[in-house]
This record gives sequence, C-alpha cells and structure tokens, in this order.
Amino acid sequence: MSTNCCGGSNFDKGAELQTGRYRLVLWLALIVNGGMFLVEILAGLAAGSASLQADALDFLGDAGNYAISLFVLGMALRVRAKAALFKGLVMAVFGIWVIGNVITHVISGTLPGAMTMGVVGTVALIANAAVFILLWSYRAGDSNMRSVWLCTRNDVLGNIAVLIAAGGVFGTGTGWPDFIVAAIMAFLALQGAWVVIRQALGEIREEDNPRPVPSSLN
Repeated sequence: MSTNCCGGSNFDKGAELQTGRYRLVLWLALIVNGGMFLVEILAGLAAGSASLQADALDFLGDAGNYAISLFVLGMALRVRAKAALFKGLVMAVFGIWVIGNVITHVISGTLPGAMTMGVVGTVALIANAAVFILLWSYRAGDSNMRSVWLCTRNDVLGNIAVLIAAGGVFGTGTGWPDFIVAAIMAFLALQGAWVVIRQALGEIREEDNPRPVPSSLN
C-alpha cells in the first residue's frame, strides 16, 4: 500500500520510460544532425557561404553533443556535469572559429550563392524544427539536458538567420548579409557556451561540497 501511495515502483518505471524516450529522441537528433552536416558543409563550400559553413559545423558539433549525451545518460550528476562542461567548451571553440572564418571571408570579399543558401537553409530549418519539437519536453533539467536544448534552439535561430542572409545577399549583391549572420551565429554559440559552462561548474561544485542535511528535531 505504501508503495502505491508514495509512487515507489510506479515512479521508477515512469522515470525509466522517460529516460528511454529521451534516448530515442537523442538518437533521432544525432542522425538528423549528422546528415545535415554533410549536406550543409558541401553546399557551404560550393556556395562560398560563411553562414552555411558555420551552420554545418554547428550541426557537426550538435551531433557530437547528442552522442556524448547518449553516452552519459543515466550516469551520476557529476559525470553528466563534466560532459556538459566539455560540450560548453566545444560550443565556445565553435563560436571563435566562426568569427575567424567571417574575418577571412570579409578580407577575400567572397560573394556567396544566394540560391544555394536559400534552398539548403530551408531544408536545414525543417530538420532542426523537427528536432526542436521532439526536444521541447526536455528543455529543462540538469546542465547536460540544458546544453542539448540550447544547441537545438540556436540551430533553429541560425537556420532562420541563414534564410535572411540569403535574401540579403540576393537583394544587395554583396556578401555582407552572410558575414553578419555568421557573426550572430558565433555570438549565439558563445552565449550558449557561457550558460552551459556556468551551470555545469555549479553542479560540479555542488557535488564536491554537498549541503549538510539538517537533522530532524525530536
């Protein structure tokens, strides 16, 4: 009777089912992001688009993030926090790389292909929107889950920005809209990295210095 009242075995089964669903969602996200990386990196190089190349590397980074999340799922909070810390650092490196890539394109005066940007950007938006919907129920939680959610959110925003850049390149006949959008994507990556790293470090500190449980009064 007490098991039913307190949730005992039913709660455990529910948590296990929830973890199983989350694992399936992560696998789907991993497959989508891995495939879209190949599509976008080839299209970005062919079109000479800094924003498409940035989005492609974002897909690759996310695929790695989902793989790490799958590996640590169900492990202790400290392990998940350390994984999130690593992912936050990867996000920061990605942001710095994009900034360097933008500078290179500005110096060389690259004019990207607006049509390719528009078509590939639309496909990428559809793919990320599907992942966004799947992960909506898991947007809160520990730093590891939050890092997954932030990556997905940034992806959707980045895809919309790529489409805006494509329209800007087509309308102005210059590469500046592409450069600006790539720079914004770098900022989103750095901002997301800061949030994830801060939360992960906080969780690690909590594990190292647990708060004492107050003794019950008699």
